[in-house]
Amino acid sequence: MTDTSADEKTARPGEQAFDHDPAQGPFDAGLVFIGHMETPWSTRADCPRNGRGTDAVCRVRLKPEYRKGLKSVADCSHLILLYWMHQARRDLAVLAPGFANETHGCFALRAPVRPNPVSLSVVQLLEMTQDGFLVRGLDCLNDTPLIDIKPYFATTDSVPDARVRWRERLKDAEAVSPPDDA
Repeated sequence: MTDTSADEKTARPGEQAFDHDPAQGPFDAGLVFIGHMETPWSTRADCPRNGRGTDAVCRVRLKPEYRKGLKSVADCSHLILLYWMHQARRDLAVLAPGFANETHGCFALRAPVRPNPVSLSVVQLLEMTQDGFLVRGLDCLNDTPLIDIKPYFATTDSVPDARVRWRERLKDAEAVSPPDDA
């Protein structure tokens, strides 16, 4: 289900839509939601832009038929959660993020607005529960559908010298720009 309220369909300057809305199909694959996340955020405005920006404890609940897949998950300090941003727009190819003065293709951003609104978070596993587990580090709305769980391996998943040059330029511009109230 895609929530496309009128204000969410309003384009910012420079944004460009795809030739068709991918939410309307045709579809290439089937997807199974294995559970959902329970978070304190019910609106996009309340939701943090990044899971590292909150200390909120969130609950991950798995459907009963998938819980046996949690064997040995308790041995992981961190997990990668893949989830379906069910209220995100899917029709924009070029976005104008509110924090930047230039537009970027959806594949150069981590925004939920994309043809397939799959998102990920690296979360800290806090506690196993009867129906799933508790984590810290999520950045999604309450009841967001869960697609998959993977262990986080610092030796293979961390790339300390990875770069996003447009973001570096943005940070450089912020460093030399006068404050908004100047």
